[in-house]
Amino acid sequence: MDSLLRIGVAFTFIYPPISALFNPFAWIGYFPAFALGIIPDLVLLHLFGAVEIVIGLWILSGRNIFIPSALATVMLIAIVIFNISQMDIVFRDLSIAAMSLALALKHYPKQYAS
Repeated sequence: MDSLLRIGVAFTFIYPPISALFNPFAWIGYFPAFALGIIPDLVLLHLFGAVEIVIGLWILSGRNIFIPSALATVMLIAIVIFNISQMDIVFRDLSIAAMSLALALKHYPKQYAS
């Protein structure tokens, strides 16, 4: 079961940056307006994509996945919040966030559980 969750969440973090290499303008619109223009938009997109790939591969590795699972949860919820007007598209991110939260909770470090 854990493997299925990891594969599902990792796929959603690895696919967008790869797709953005071929069609960046399909993805740049999901950034909030305040984030655009600080650095060139395509640089921002690909830097964010690099972070997504690291998180996806880390989750796939199955090693110490509390941190990337928690980060994935926060990132997915932020995507929904900043794109609430596109809820017909981003509603799926809430389901994926629930999957990543389940992984994070399952792998919550025992030293913090008490």
